[in-house]
Amino acid sequence: MKRVMSFFGVVVAVLLAGCAAEQEPRFEASVGYTIEDGVIVLDEPVREPGQQSMIEFRATPLDTVRVGFVGLGMRGPGAVERFTYIDGVAIKALCDKYAERAERCQAYLTNANMPAAAIYSGDEGYKALCERDDIDLVYICTPWQLHVDVAEYAMNHGKHVAIEVPSANTVAECWRLVDAAERNRVHCTILENCCYDHFELTTLNMAQCGLFGEIIHAEGAYIHNLEPYWTHYADNWRLEYNQAHNGDVYATHGIGPCCQALNIHRGDRLDYLVAMSTKSINGAKLTRELMGEEECRQGDQINTLIRTVEGRTIDMQHNVMTPRPYSRMYQLVGTEGFANKYPVSGYTFKLEQIRSVASDEEAVPDIEDLDHHTFAPEEVVAEMTAKYRHPVQLQPVEGVPLQEYSLSIGGHGGMDFMMDYRLVYCLRHGLPLDMDVYDAAEWSSMGELTRLSIENGSKPVRVPDFTRGDWDRVDGLTFYFEE
Repeated sequence: MKRVMSFFGVVVAVLLAGCAAEQEPRFEASVGYTIEDGVIVLDEPVREPGQQSMIEFRATPLDTVRVGFVGLGMRGPGAVERFTYIDGVAIKALCDKYAERAERCQAYLTNANMPAAAIYSGDEGYKALCERDDIDLVYICTPWQLHVDVAEYAMNHGKHVAIEVPSANTVAECWRLVDAAERNRVHCTILENCCYDHFELTTLNMAQCGLFGEIIHAEGAYIHNLEPYWTHYADNWRLEYNQAHNGDVYATHGIGPCCQALNIHRGDRLDYLVAMSTKSINGAKLTRELMGEEECRQGDQINTLIRTVEGRTIDMQHNVMTPRPYSRMYQLVGTEGFANKYPVSGYTFKLEQIRSVASDEEAVPDIEDLDHHTFAPEEVVAEMTAKYRHPVQLQPVEGVPLQEYSLSIGGHGGMDFMMDYRLVYCLRHGLPLDMDVYDAAEWSSMGELTRLSIENGSKPVRVPDFTRGDWDRVDGLTFYFEE
């Protein structure tokens, strides 16, 4: 009898040990989590007393937007130069870890007949910049790992912030941005230039006008072989980050335009995602050669599927390691039409759908039929894209539409300038920004969320609601203009 009891005791102990092991954390997350019905659910902090939602937030208009730039290595200098072409701007301070980089940017101010800016340098030079009384906006182009520290410090000192992509690296960092913006009542925007690409903007306007019917699926990506560029990043920060982190760590170029077309946190919300990665071959070879590391945690190809609360889907890819042609894979699939940018740009329309949403006869191409199985003819696409250019593309700047004006300035085909111009315009007129702190958090959170899914056998991961329940407070994305 004792032997039987001993046997059952062992069985019970093993079962209990197994249950305990099942409850133990099997991954590292930046915030607490539970597993509910097989889905990883990260803790969502409640809004603290005194914090307010930033949905459609309007700040006091600024006659002149006084700017300080932090991070003047690769992207920062171009931003400084672009700002010299925008009216109503004063560049007050330039900061980089290395003083000579900040000093070099004075030449842009000299060329524009603008006063020299104050120079800050060192690991914490940004703090003195943020503490100045004559700065309204801190524009952050540092390595990713510093984005949130700089932004949070700036917001705590009453400054609006604009942060390069991704704006944060973990879910915990995303919440820091949200809380700082809500607590201090200042703007925190993500510098996602791809939302201002001319194809994406025109397509967004077509979608908002109903040309594609209901959008049910979108695709986005960052596919860019960075082999020629790895050694250009100061102190090897970018390769080090890729070597140490699996997941879609640079999702915002792809997911940003998709979320805008799907009205994410403006009537719909990202619900959950599933991600998987290939093994690392080119990445492992690269990190061995340049870093002496035997392991590269990031797979060469990352694939992610996302589902929204309203039943729409997004297909995302990330690949910076293989010789694929550059692609952001931008695609919208609607019940009545289709748009695709890479590798072949084109649209598919139903003629009856065009007629049903047209406000006048001039909005309908002079054709008898459209083949739904192929892209629309070039002449039809040219006519439709001319008629459905987004109001932002047509916004007048010195008597010229912003799209044309931006091409004369440059910056990724003009979309960088359009992004900066819209930021300054909205700040000067006290308007809600085109992209808010919740966009910054949602799009940037993909890095950690995809890693958690990959490291747990592609288990579903719930996307946090960074709006804390306000995701359906407004109906649709609006780009605001002065009345």
